[in-house]
Amino acid sequence: MRKRCNLLFILFSCSLIVACSDVDYSDLETFVNNSGNGLRGEVEPLPEVKQYQFFTYQAFDITSPFVPRKNEQVQNNRSGIQPDVDRRKGFLESFPLESLVMVGSLEKDESIYALIKSPEGTLHRVKEGDYLGHDFGRVYEIAESRVEIMEIVQEGVNEWTERANTLMLED
Repeated sequence: MRKRCNLLFILFSCSLIVACSDVDYSDLETFVNNSGNGLRGEVEPLPEVKQYQFFTYQAFDITSPFVPRKNEQVQNNRSGIQPDVDRRKGFLESFPLESLVMVGSLEKDESIYALIKSPEGTLHRVKEGDYLGHDFGRVYEIAESRVEIMEIVQEGVNEWTERANTLMLED
């Protein structure tokens, strides 16, 4: 019985091997041979490499645009108006003037103060002579319903002019 099973197994294995060996690949060969037909793709030629032309930099006497301007240049202002660039900036100078809001005023010891609300929501007490906004704005008058500010605005290279501005009390 065991010999018969072995014989049947061997016959079955041989028949499988014979069945797998008779495969016709002619359709696959035809497909591979014809797959490139009708394609007209064209590869563009590489662009011509231009020869690098070097030059010698000779503008050493011209002011570099990457170096901050010196105070001497600011002092050459024709109108005589110029901001104090060496002074330490106040906290309210980090905000544009349009974003600051006057919400009230205080009077203490015969001095009047304005209450200014910053964009982040904090209140600040401001007196005459304090600075506000990006354009070197200085408070020159405080009333109950307004704050008068004189800004120094740059018009051109080394050209500065004064501009009056007002913060009104918000309702």
